Amino acid sequence: MSPWQELLTNRWLWSSVLAMLFAQVFKVLLILLLTRRWEPARMLETGGMPSSHSAFVVALSTGVALTQGLGSPLFAACAVFSMIVMYDATGVRRSSGLQARLINELLEELRTVVRENFAPRPLRVLLGHTYLEVAVGILLGVLAGFVAFRWIP
Repeated sequence: MSPWQELLTNRWLWSSVLAMLFAQVFKVLLILLLTRRWEPARMLETGGMPSSHSAFVVALSTGVALTQGLGSPLFAACAVFSMIVMYDATGVRRSSGLQARLINELLEELRTVVRENFAPRPLRVLLGHTYLEVAVGILLGVLAGFVAFRWIP
């Protein structure tokens, strides 16, 4: 089998990529449902419901668990990698988003006080995830792994 064929038939990779893409599409559809606004650009952003990062890494871990076993070193590496990604999403990146929100509010107050053409570009706020957003991402990742390795021959 050629390297390209190996790459194109790698179920672990593609189940993860599809889990991530599904989470991003779900994010846009959820925004449409809740706010009645079509925002396809949100597919390219981080943060929000559900966590596509969590879906991505958990789909990989699930695929490895189902094919290599829960006792394999490869599953252990994938699980640790997944935990780091999810910890970062709910910790460091979420804190950065909360700090960005506060800085944006301070800049807006400063703009009203200065009353000049003071208009710095606002910082991105949607960076991290809540625990619920990560949990839904985990569920999507597990589902993607099971679909790819148990339900599709």
